[in-house]
Amino acid sequence: MNRTAAYARLDALFETFARERHAPGLVYGVVVDGRLDHVKAFGVQDLESRRPVDADSVFRIASMTKNFTALSILGLRDEGKLSLEAPVETLVPQFRAVRHPGDAPPVRIRDLVHHTGGFVTDDPWGDRQLDMDAAAFDALIGGGLPFSRATGAGFEYSNFGYAVLGRVIEAASGQAYPDYVRHKLLAPLGMAAATFEVETIPADRRALGYAWIEDALVEQPMLGHGAFGSMGGLAVSANDYAKYVAWLLAAWPPRAEPETGPLTRATVREMAMGYGPPQRRPVDNDGCEDAAVYGAGTIVMNDCVLGTYLTHSGGLPGYGSNVLLMPDRGVAIFAFANVTYAPASLVVREAALELDRAGVIPVRALPATPELERAREAVLAAYAAGNIEAAPDAWAMNFRLDREAYLWNAELQRLRAELGACADAGPLTAQSAMSGTFTLRCERGELDASLTLAPTTPQAIQRLKLTRAED
Repeated sequence: MNRTAAYARLDALFETFARERHAPGLVYGVVVDGRLDHVKAFGVQDLESRRPVDADSVFRIASMTKNFTALSILGLRDEGKLSLEAPVETLVPQFRAVRHPGDAPPVRIRDLVHHTGGFVTDDPWGDRQLDMDAAAFDALIGGGLPFSRATGAGFEYSNFGYAVLGRVIEAASGQAYPDYVRHKLLAPLGMAAATFEVETIPADRRALGYAWIEDALVEQPMLGHGAFGSMGGLAVSANDYAKYVAWLLAAWPPRAEPETGPLTRATVREMAMGYGPPQRRPVDNDGCEDAAVYGAGTIVMNDCVLGTYLTHSGGLPGYGSNVLLMPDRGVAIFAFANVTYAPASLVVREAALELDRAGVIPVRALPATPELERAREAVLAAYAAGNIEAAPDAWAMNFRLDREAYLWNAELQRLRAELGACADAGPLTAQSAMSGTFTLRCERGELDASLTLAPTTPQAIQRLKLTRAED
């Protein structure tokens, strides 16, 4: 199936989702190799004007804001303005009033980033606090915070923790939180429509939020920016958000090229480094079990179909959203809807599965290094001669100790007798810079080879496995 046909199936998928979830409007996008490859909108921005949703309609993305906050923290770390290991109270003096349970250590900035601060999961409560003013927030912190568990004792998702990170950003940068995010991320990426000040969104582009209550859509209040904005207050358009997602994906794979983004590629990749023990959870319908761990403003998933991907949902009264990034494929899918807690993660993952089934988002091949290519040539020479000494310098010091040369030669001669000469070797598929697989195409069949190089200079083969391919 070509990509155009696959996108038509996705259009139907998202249209059905919007209708079944009573969303007045929805927009979704697919980013491929650095650009918004497909975008489609359904429904209306608001029920009064009936303006249709398009790629410039501005939606609140709720907790998807956390990725911007986490990367801002990492950016300040890179600037030398904070340490992830520092206790929060070093930058937020109000935190000195916090009494930790038992023998728990102080809450570090890292704990807030990864939701291991020990605070209770607070989605229903936190979603109503966006416009809390600074004085009220100070009073909340100083009034004695209850803990759900000891700091560092496990994962528990905390909107409050990310609200505190907003205060950390202000203290470390000397700027208001929205100003720092705008300066560090939004402006360099050309995200002109993105804002925390929702009252500044032009009326003709503002997607109002609704809730489905007793078989009717009811408009929800759009809270202004306050102390909790850093956990979920950002509003963006599909066109702007696609620029952000394309920049994130461009951090993979690691490579030696000039840096062009507002943060280094290595820093962006840190968002995919989980902290704490992974959680296993089943995924509905397809029998696929995921392992999940929270990185920096994103959830790192290990999926039995899609492989490793990054995701985060957003939900507020009036809004529901999700993004799913597949760095190994250079692809991301996101969706915004203007109805309360629309479970967009379900349809976004299904869309990713649909593209995978269609074969239009293959995993990007790693380039084979010159060292791997030389190792493959050595294996070909040894096979042709029936003797590993045909490439005497190709083998690491352990190779002949683990299996003596005469035994290797006997196997090579046996395989050559069965398969004949090999006139062609298929392309080398690299698993890493120092391991890979390839297939020898021979007169009477095929031979699969896998090799791993030793951590030496020059590099040499420490392990080789040869297996006759199934006929």
